[in-house]
Amino acid sequence: MTTINRHRGLTEQAAETAVDSACRMLRLPTVRAKFPELAEAAVRDQMTYRGFLAELLMAECDDRNRRRSERRIKAAHFPRHKSLREFDYDANPGIVPATIHTLASCEWVNKGEPLCLIGDSGTGKSHLLIALGTEAAMAGYRVKYTLATKLVNELVEAADDKQLNKTITRYGRVDLLCIDELGYMELDRRGAELLFQVLTEREEKNSLAIASNEAFSKAHMFAPTYAWWRRNLTGSRPG
Repeated sequence: MTTINRHRGLTEQAAETAVDSACRMLRLPTVRAKFPELAEAAVRDQMTYRGFLAELLMAECDDRNRRRSERRIKAAHFPRHKSLREFDYDANPGIVPATIHTLASCEWVNKGEPLCLIGDSGTGKSHLLIALGTEAAMAGYRVKYTLATKLVNELVEAADDKQLNKTITRYGRVDLLCIDELGYMELDRRGAELLFQVLTEREEKNSLAIASNEAFSKAHMFAPTYAWWRRNLTGSRPG
């Protein structure tokens, strides 16, 4: 049977010191920081003990969730901050706000579905790619952003260093991989084949979001690669 030692008769200063010490030991930085303010509010508003405790614990949970979101956003390596609230639909009338709001729910990420943002330069593809990736990170998903050319260069270097499988596995583990500027530069045969391996690693498992200025029907850099995979890899299922 557990015995709880109750410390009665503590002065206000001693109680605050005890709370501070306990919060340090239990690693509750938000409770420690907000306890004086919330304690005063509890007295002023005549809160119950349970209500006061709930306020403290909810503040700690909210702050931890915020810090986790910040870490996931930082780990995604977005080149700049972009949000859906900042997107100018008036300048891009072809984009339906309701569709973007549906995508912001991240249900497609949960289902491992792909997303393709295709359009001319200046139509907000990168903005939406980063903003939707940020929404996914805030929703608790692991996200990684990269430029197509940067990814291909990394894959080529990994292949030369005999680290290709390790690199492809790393990109295959994240819940959402955002590839920007696909099609802006033509890929050579080797680069296209390596990039295609990343795409097939993620197929029907984890989500992929691509921003491109080329429709996939015109994606000449993938046509020979697709045919090569079909001929040489038994049981492969390129998209």
